[in-house]
Amino acid sequence: MKKIAIISDIHANIEALTVVLDDIKQKQVDAIYCLGDVIGYGPNPVECLERVRNECEFSLLGNHEEAVLFGAFGFNVAARQAVEWTRERLKPTFFGGRLRKERWEILNDLPLCYTEGDNLFVHASPMDPTMDYILKSDTEDVFGEVPEKIRNIFDQIDKVCFVGHTHMPGIITEESRWFSPDDFGLTWEYKNGERIICNVGSVGQPRDRDERACYVIFTDECITYHRVTYDFKETQRKIFKNAKLDDRNGKRLEFGT
Repeated sequence: MKKIAIISDIHANIEALTVVLDDIKQKQVDAIYCLGDVIGYGPNPVECLERVRNECEFSLLGNHEEAVLFGAFGFNVAARQAVEWTRERLKPTFFGGRLRKERWEILNDLPLCYTEGDNLFVHASPMDPTMDYILKSDTEDVFGEVPEKIRNIFDQIDKVCFVGHTHMPGIITEESRWFSPDDFGLTWEYKNGERIICNVGSVGQPRDRDERACYVIFTDECITYHRVTYDFKETQRKIFKNAKLDDRNGKRLEFGT
């Protein structure tokens, strides 16, 4: 039985990525998949890109990679500032060297999605692979029916759609019910014929009021969430020291918001 670790939304947080990759190694997985947003917000985009490049089976195009390549449209001020600084660190220059050029080419070649058997992997949503948000509020309907947005997404899912983007870990069922990992004891066991959306959470910038890095491991039988403590104060220190990164990008790490 294949055993896969899925990571997402690292956001240039090398401290979080390092402990997550170390934790994954102890789980004896067959491969690591990355759903994108390796960069953005944080202070170590180059280091994170290199680790993902060397240790993941693939990485998808996230909205922050897309923004670095083509422009930060619709981003708030803090996110846009980080995108602009990240572009300065990554975009090839005349004296930038071969590795810098290779990284930029890799960013340009990142796929929007990946399909393996009945499972779909995408950064944001099948409706818009980089920008659409699948939120808990999208599952709610005043009449108790399945909202049109959820129906449309499930029309494109055969079994499991793995996403990131919102930084909020959880499972959405075809009946439009949202479950946080704590609701099912961190391990979701598949039922015959069911279809689900699985948000794998964020490695480098959790937003579910838990400051620990988050990732999942999945097999044909279940999905298990893992939380790992990392030295967020070191990440904060580097962000606060960088005049081109907004301090808010660091402060939120302490609270998982």
